Amino acid sequence: FEANASQAPLDEAGLARFKYIVDLDGDGCSGTFSRRLGSGSVVLKPFDIGEPWFARGLRAWRHYVPVQPDLSDLLDRIRWLQSHDDEAREIAEAAAAFSRASFAPEAVDAYTAALVRGGVERGTIEMARAIIDAGGKAVVISSGGPLVRHLDRIGAVHHTLPVGVKNPLAWSSLRRRVKRILKDEGADVVHVRSRVPAQIALPAAKSLGIISVSTVHGRFQNTNPLKRIFNGKMLAADHIIAISRYVKSQIERQFGEQGSKLTVVQRGVDTVVFDPAAVAQSRIIRFVDSIALPEDQPVIMLPARPTAWKGHEILLKALAKIADRPFICVLLGAADGKQAFMDRLTQTGMRLGLEGRFRLAHGVDDMPAALMAADIVAMPSVTPEPFGRVSLEAQAMGRLVVAFDHGGAAESIVHGKTGWLATPVDAGSLAECLGKALDFTASQRQTMAQETRGHIESGFSTRLMCDRTIAIYARLLKDRHTG
Repeated sequence: FEANASQAPLDEAGLARFKYIVDLDGDGCSGTFSRRLGSGSVVLKPFDIGEPWFARGLRAWRHYVPVQPDLSDLLDRIRWLQSHDDEAREIAEAAAAFSRASFAPEAVDAYTAALVRGGVERGTIEMARAIIDAGGKAVVISSGGPLVRHLDRIGAVHHTLPVGVKNPLAWSSLRRRVKRILKDEGADVVHVRSRVPAQIALPAAKSLGIISVSTVHGRFQNTNPLKRIFNGKMLAADHIIAISRYVKSQIERQFGEQGSKLTVVQRGVDTVVFDPAAVAQSRIIRFVDSIALPEDQPVIMLPARPTAWKGHEILLKALAKIADRPFICVLLGAADGKQAFMDRLTQTGMRLGLEGRFRLAHGVDDMPAALMAADIVAMPSVTPEPFGRVSLEAQAMGRLVVAFDHGGAAESIVHGKTGWLATPVDAGSLAECLGKALDFTASQRQTMAQETRGHIESGFSTRLMCDRTIAIYARLLKDRHTG
């Protein structure tokens, strides 16, 4: 890339064309740093004032290149980047991944086919790209953030609205604004992916006679009649998508049979990103070094949010039953929890005689590299997972996977072929499955890695998920026009 000193001031899209961007503080911390991280460029950053609010988890030389406040080493840093292009690319990619994980907007997304949703931005971009590839127009409504840059790059249209508002008194005004956008953009389908957007967008779509689709991502927990009504709004769409057979069963258990109105479209994993061949050795080394992981022992990893139902404690109990085997357990993400949570895990492990055999680590932005450092990936959730994306990601990376035989996670694992399914919430059964995985020879591991990779590519890819969703749009539109 080349800079042009005579060029007019650049907007965000213009800046994204440059390979290196220097982000400076002003009278306070830079307000553009978060956007720069998601730009796809290498960010050179001096901290003149102090660190931003999202600094936890941000690492120099992993997500950005540090520069002295007086910029005295700026030219040296740029020369280093120019002579280390592969490392520069990895820094830019890691920064973009950090941005996606840290700044995803609570959103309503409208596509034409129009989507309106709240949740993970990765799914938004995947579906927007698929709609555009299929010849459609993708329109997204969100509260803004780095997501917008990615949508701009793929040719989607974005509208900014404060759609994360949970105050019902604000919904009427938001409905009118969403309705105006849907009319102006000529939306054919409205797709909601969480409950608050459903309250806003479904009435707007109905008033305009636009087809609506909802995707239910989680378990409905009806603690009172008002909660049931709130949850039930998702079922007011013309068609309902459940992300797993387990979620479908939960919907029908609480709201009755939905017939052909309800379809299961299981989540997918990006098999390009989660591909062992695409992970540079330097990325794996960087992760291993960041947690001082020994190289002479099998690694059992539990990547999960720091919450009790993910099964950290029962995993430790299972490991105590096979403590005569060599292993090191990494509880990835557990170090992001509250101090009481971390203290409880540490005390449990010590009480079980696992001193030195496990460690709590912070969550990472480069999950493919982290998974490559694992021999076995455990998913011992004590409450059924609605789906369990980690299982897909681990299998796509050719890792040995052990999970409890319940919830959506069990739908992606073929017991004994692509992983192992233990009796739910049974530490003894979990220990037995972990033992079988530890006993695998290198040849057996390679065979299962090939099985798991093929299994995910054929049944759980992002492309397949998007294609199935678009097929639902097409059928609904056809029925509307021919009916």
